[in-house]
Amino acid sequence: MIIERKLNHQFYPVVSHVKNTAKILDCSGAGVIVIYKNKIVSEEYWGKQSKAPEARPIQKDSQFHVASVRKSYIGFAVAYAVHHSYIESIDDGVTKYLSDPYTELLDNTTIRHLLTHTHGLNTKEGRMIREFPPGQSWAYRDIGIELLVQIVKLSTGKTIAQILREQVFKQLDFKETGWYDEDNEKLVKVIREPNNKFWSTSKGTDGDKKNMYVSTRELAYWGYIHLKGGFINGRQVVSKDIIKLATSLQTPNLLNKDLPQNGFLWFVKDLPALNTEIGESVPKNSFQILGYTSVAVLVIPMHDIVVVRMFNSYGSTPGYDYLSDIREFGNTVMKCM
Repeated sequence: MIIERKLNHQFYPVVSHVKNTAKILDCSGAGVIVIYKNKIVSEEYWGKQSKAPEARPIQKDSQFHVASVRKSYIGFAVAYAVHHSYIESIDDGVTKYLSDPYTELLDNTTIRHLLTHTHGLNTKEGRMIREFPPGQSWAYRDIGIELLVQIVKLSTGKTIAQILREQVFKQLDFKETGWYDEDNEKLVKVIREPNNKFWSTSKGTDGDKKNMYVSTRELAYWGYIHLKGGFINGRQVVSKDIIKLATSLQTPNLLNKDLPQNGFLWFVKDLPALNTEIGESVPKNSFQILGYTSVAVLVIPMHDIVVVRMFNSYGSTPGYDYLSDIREFGNTVMKCM
């Protein structure tokens, strides 16, 4: 995949904002990239891949742990399954695809609910529980992702990783995106508290676990694929219908209009909402995804722009307001337009 690099200072305030966030977070290195009107106009890396004195400097091929940003890849796999009719409709009940001991608990829960965090499910002491009726509220819970992954595998016969490699990574020669069961010199170490309850490791490389690492540039390319509807370097690499499915508003009509709005796991800007992670200045139809490492991808189709920021701090430092910061990230982008 080739995008012309033509650096300028238009988005320096965005770079400055990312650098300020890096100072607040407990990270050893960071990166930022802006693709604007089909050109890389900002690209900076600083720091090292860990806090070790001999650590490798952060550079173009450094791969960061992207945390929940991985869910945009899972969303793509679900959109692929829908587009190719492995999944008939996202309004199908989950039990149509899963034979599960919790069938009664899953009654009236649809794939749409899983994709938009409106399923109302959670886990407690290893068992699935229900927090609220499906489609009635919004809550960010991993159980929805686990069910989606199962549905994709059972319906298509392929893993998340297989679908992404076949449909995107091989097509565009991505070498710095993947799920890893072993360390290597390009993987940026995650700075975290030893007892952080949200951290987990995995030896699996099927794309269903939290061990995904991506370089700053390839994450920006991932956003760019969505910005361009899959049309890259003069050819339709990915079906535009898959991209449209993934990035269009799919959230059911909720009673509380201040709850976040989602596409296929992407956060989508539609109606003004108090609890959205997207800045108030960012226009309608933009979409974004944020990870627990504060890694973020923001795509603003109205202005033909993709912005990515990368950090290696797992979680928030005391006093850090992640929602305020990620909103201001988007607002800062808009101030540069």
